[in-house]
Amino acid sequence: MSDTPSDDGAEALYVPFDEFRAGLPAGRFRVIVNPERARKYVKHRMMLTALILPIIGTGIGVAYFGHPWLGLGLVLLGIAAHRIVAHQAPKILLHMASQDTHVYHEALEFEILEVRLAR
Repeated sequence: MSDTPSDDGAEALYVPFDEFRAGLPAGRFRVIVNPERARKYVKHRMMLTALILPIIGTGIGVAYFGHPWLGLGLVLLGIAAHRIVAHQAPKILLHMASQDTHVYHEALEFEILEVRLAR
């Protein structure tokens, strides 16, 4: 997996999902993931904001009602989870694309994922 596109002359090609799923572990394909678009897609697909905001909000409420260390822990947990998912988004997207045909086709359509033949 590569995070940045290179100009090695190879063109992106359409690979059917079943062939992609079988050929990826065998090393037949080189996958290029756009990290910026992957972050946005993974955050949207996992509904990350909807999951993180209640954790942070609960942490603030717990701190307000007398347990500042527990509240701080929840807030930090929410922030850390958000950053970890954002940082690992290309890997998460590749895993999701190799497991779900809908995600694979969306990633190709939105130009998040590019599949090339391995040399």
